Parts: sequence; structure tokens; C-alpha cells
Amino acid sequence: MTGQSLWDVSEANVEDGEIRINVGGFKKRLRSHTLLRFPETRLGRLLLCHSREAILELCDDYDDVQREFYFDRNPELFPYVLHFYHTGKLHVMAELCVFSFSQEIEYWGINEFFIDSCCSYSYHGRKVEPEQEKWDEQSDQESTTSSFDEILAFYNDASKFDGQPLGNFRRQLWLALDNPGYSVLSRVFSILSILVVMGSIITMCLNSLPDFQIPDSQGNPGEDPRFEIVEHFGIAWFTFELVARFAVAPDFLKFFRNALNLIDLMSIVPFYITLVVNLVVESTPTLANLGRVAQVLRLMRIFRILKLARHSTGLRSLGATLKYSYKEVGLLLLYLSVGISIFSVVAYTIEKEENEGLATIPACWWWATVSMTTVGYGDVVPGTTAGKLTASACILAGILVVVLPITLIFNKFSHFYRRQKQLESAMRSCDFGDGMKEVPSVNLRDYYAHKVKSLMASLTNMSGSSPSELSLNDSLH
Repeated sequence: MTGQSLWDVSEANVEDGEIRINVGGFKKRLRSHTLLRFPETRLGRLLLCHSREAILELCDDYDDVQREFYFDRNPELFPYVLHFYHTGKLHVMAELCVFSFSQEIEYWGINEFFIDSCCSYSYHGRKVEPEQEKWDEQSDQESTTSSFDEILAFYNDASKFDGQPLGNFRRQLWLALDNPGYSVLSRVFSILSILVVMGSIITMCLNSLPDFQIPDSQGNPGEDPRFEIVEHFGIAWFTFELVARFAVAPDFLKFFRNALNLIDLMSIVPFYITLVVNLVVESTPTLANLGRVAQVLRLMRIFRILKLARHSTGLRSLGATLKYSYKEVGLLLLYLSVGISIFSVVAYTIEKEENEGLATIPACWWWATVSMTTVGYGDVVPGTTAGKLTASACILAGILVVVLPITLIFNKFSHFYRRQKQLESAMRSCDFGDGMKEVPSVNLRDYYAHKVKSLMASLTNMSGSSPSELSLNDSLH
């Protein structure tokens, strides 16, 4: 640097009508009158400096010889700043990080209000809801990792048959029974199971019709013998299915920890309990009240429809979504509870003297519940003008409350459905014809990197996000 005075530099700038800017190696000459259009920005204030100290407060360095101002900033983002000085508008490309861009324009003293209307909505949406944009990428990573964990568990179970008597035969039966679509045998078995489940549900529904009920000796409606045959055949099939799966299971202790196996067990337990209760009632007439228990247990046959989850990817994904969406479901119930409490009290206050159906707050709870869930039975309706306005507000609030968590729940359902499809595809590609050969190829580097990132994120939260851990997290991205 030379000892040239700042006043001389200012005179040269005014005479030349331009200044020299160096942003991270990107050099540009800018005309003074262009910068003075926005005197509140960093470059506009730079022209109004009257001392070297004032200049160095606005830039990182200044070369008296070259009359050049240096800024240690990202040169790739500076063209957007230049475009702003020439047009008065900011534009944000889709590939830019909105947070880096926001920090950059804040440094140059440019307000976000200058972002053009074509980019404003997208920019602010990406800035306010960054987690929504990262959902698909995060879901893909979680899908890959979770599927890999489940595939390893699948191969671990399959390897337990090695060295056992008839190990390969039992493994093939296990694959056919527990993995629909694995082979022709598994598809046939799956179709038979679906037909038996549907037949059992249909006969239970038809048996409720008066035309198919046969009175017993006491005049009470009884079950058609033809439907009893179908019911007994279904129970025999479900029992055989459960026993067969248990017989070829690689881990007996782990068998009943599987939700699908518990559903299979619950589909046959009511029948056997009903059978025992009927025998007890016949032998001991004083325990006739136990017959009501048998009637309730018979109604539990409807839960056999859940057995279809073993053969449906969508139902399994729905179950996983409900399991891991308890926070969203809790929020939904909370919002509904608040709305029901408010509107029921308002309706009670308005309608208690005019409407017998809304004469008590518990009765108003029922009305508010039906209205907010948009069911609208119409059994109780407000009669006054104020009551109708309250009902309109209740219905509109119910629509908004129900819609709010739907997006989050749908995203989780998409994630679990995609993961389940990937898992099924990987399992069907496995070949155990001659025993365990090899584990399917997976990207161990991505799996390991994801696990390390998860570990470091946990450590960062525990230690208050130290710089060393943050740098390691960034290096893994």
C-alpha cells in the first residue's frame, strides 16, 4: 500500500465515474452513479467514506495503487448482487441455498423486499419450511438404512436353519409361509389364505340376515349349519396356518413378538374360548350368564380382516404409519378436544332454552363431535340464528383441524410404503436353493456414513454442538 491520500482516491473515482471491486478473485468495474441509486447498501455507503478507517469497516482490504476494494465473499453469488444494482430486482435460482443467499444479501445491505415477485413465494417458502424440502431426501436415506437393517435380520433368521435337521426344507417352507410372493408356492398359499379370510367374513355377515337364521329348540335365532361348516373350515385353516408357521419359525421366542403372528393368534382364540364357554354352560346351568361372553367373542371374528395385512403392502405400511405418527394423531385429538369443548359450551349457552337436544353440555359434546368431524348425522340441529352461525363456525373449524396433520401423516405413509416395497423386492431376489450363499449387495459406505452421522448428531445434541463435531458432521454430507 502507498501513502496516497483518500481524498485523491475519491477525486479519481468521481473523475473516472467508476470503482474497482474484487470479490474473492472476481473483479469488476462499477460505475458510481449505478451504486448511488442504492446509497443504503454496502457499496453505496463505500462511496461516501471520507477516511481509510471508514473504508476498511465496509471492505476487507483496499489497494491504494490499484484503487481496488477487496471483499472476502463468495464470488459465485456476487453476480446476483450486480444484477440487483443494474435492475433493482433480486432473483433466486432454484439450485441456490436460500440461507447462504440470505446471508450474502444481508452482508451487502440488500433487503429481501427487493426479491422479484417471480421468486419471492418460492424463496420465502423454502426459507420458512426447510424441513419439508428435506423430507424426500431424508426419507430415502431412512428407507435405505431401515431396509438394510431388516434385510440383515431376514438373513440372520434364514441362516439359523443351517445345520438343523431338514434345515433347507424348513427354510423353504418358512419363506413360502412368511413371505408372500417369494415363490409360486407362497403365492398359491397367500391366495388360499385370502379366500378363506374373505369367505369367513362374508358368512359372518350373511348369518346376521333373518333369512339365514334358523331358530333353535327354544325359539332363539341360531346359525345356519352351512355357515357353521364354513366357519369350522376357516378355523381349521387358520389353526393349521399358525401351527405351520410356528413349526418352521427360526426363532420360537421371537415368533409371537411379531404383530402379524399375534393377529393370527387372536383370529382363532375367540372360537376356542367360545367352545369352552359353551361346554361349561351346558354342564353348569347356573353359569348361563357366560353365554353372553360367548356372544361377544363371536363378534371378534371381524378382526380376521386384519389377517390381510400379511398379504398387503399397503395395510402393513398403514400400520407402521399409525405406529410412528402418534404425535400427529395426538395433535389431531388435542385440536378436536379444544374445538369440541369450546363449541359445545357456546351451543349450550345459546340453545339450552330453545332446543331439548342441546339442553346439556354432554349432549352438546356429541353434537360438536359430529359437526367438527363433518359427519353430520342431523339428529340434533340448532334452531336459532346464533346457533346456526355457531354450527357453521364449528364445521369450518373442524375442516381446518382435520386437514392440518394430514400432510405429515401422508408423508410418513409414503415413506413406509416405499421402504416396504424396497424390502420385499430385496427379499424376493434372495436365492436359498442350496443354502446360504451370499448377502445381497448393498452400499455399505452409504449405510456406514448414515450411521456415523446419526451418532455424531446425538453427540452434538448432548455436548451443545461443539465446533469439532459440527465440522465432522459437515464432512460426512
